[in-house]
Amino acid sequence: MAFQDFQATASNSFKFGLFMFWKLPSAFFCGVRLRQIDAQKAVVSVPFKWLSQNPFKSIYFACQAMAAEMSTGVLGLGHTDGRNPKVSMLVIGLQGQYFKKATERIYFTCEEGKAVAAAIDKAIATGEGQTVAMKSIGRTKAGEVVSEFVITWSFKARG
Repeated sequence: MAFQDFQATASNSFKFGLFMFWKLPSAFFCGVRLRQIDAQKAVVSVPFKWLSQNPFKSIYFACQAMAAEMSTGVLGLGHTDGRNPKVSMLVIGLQGQYFKKATERIYFTCEEGKAVAAAIDKAIATGEGQTVAMKSIGRTKAGEVVSEFVITWSFKARG
């Protein structure tokens, strides 16, 4: 039930935009936006524009990393929302590979929702921190792979 509540809030672009403006202003101003979310998958985009570009006329690597991290992080937020005990989450690792120059809007997709939910359940059941490596793949609208990231998250039950 908690994920559905989070999904409803995250799917409201105004509410999630306010959250991003307050908590993730760099991502907000670079144009990183949540496009889709369900319990298994999240899609986040980043545009090619003045605030997201590098001197080589492509999307700056850090903006791509922000979008990739958000596609993994919103799944974690959704699965930790409303849990008792509360669960903390923290990025503990990042790996990235770049395959093509990013000169248009890129869509980062993470389909690791089940792995995140299992890690959170285990963290609550055992009281021990759990880690999960989540892959996010950045593609153009035509489906060409531009970059891939693996973001490693740690989940730990509080208290």
